[in-house]
Amino acid sequence: MVKELSLIFTLVLIGAALTLIAVGWRNRLRRQNDVEPLPEVPAGLGAALASADGQYVASTTAGDWLDRIAVHQLGIRTNAELSVHPDGVLFDRAGAGPVYIPAGQLTGVRQESGMAGKFVEKDGLLVLSWMLGSRELDTGFRTRRADDKTILFNALQNLISAATQADTDSGK
Repeated sequence: MVKELSLIFTLVLIGAALTLIAVGWRNRLRRQNDVEPLPEVPAGLGAALASADGQYVASTTAGDWLDRIAVHQLGIRTNAELSVHPDGVLFDRAGAGPVYIPAGQLTGVRQESGMAGKFVEKDGLLVLSWMLGSRELDTGFRTRRADDKTILFNALQNLISAATQADTDSGK
């Protein structure tokens, strides 16, 4: 009888925990309903300057690596390919929609050791900072191969500096 009661108690606790997690995620979606829609992936994206397979970690509010953005499936960790194109960056995510960031919306790239529940060795994550409407976001990506991280990092820095120069030249 004690075994059955402890099993029932354990199942009730697990059910309560899962319910609380679901309610918390639903409330986070409700709080973030003002986040603007993601930019559409352009039809003629062109050849990639650099690309690598890896893991899309999450998007968070810039500077707050625990404030995961739940809307538009930006908070879902998934396998992805990150490709850098002349006009922007594309995260082609498995099991979730693609995330395209135009070059003009990128504000920076850096290497970090963790964000939103994913912690790795020093400088193991690429973190892109970008603007979605009036909200600045950080998006993390972990490459499968360490050598790919340096190639992507350099390509992203070049893309950001080129976009910044183009904005300066056009008077923005």
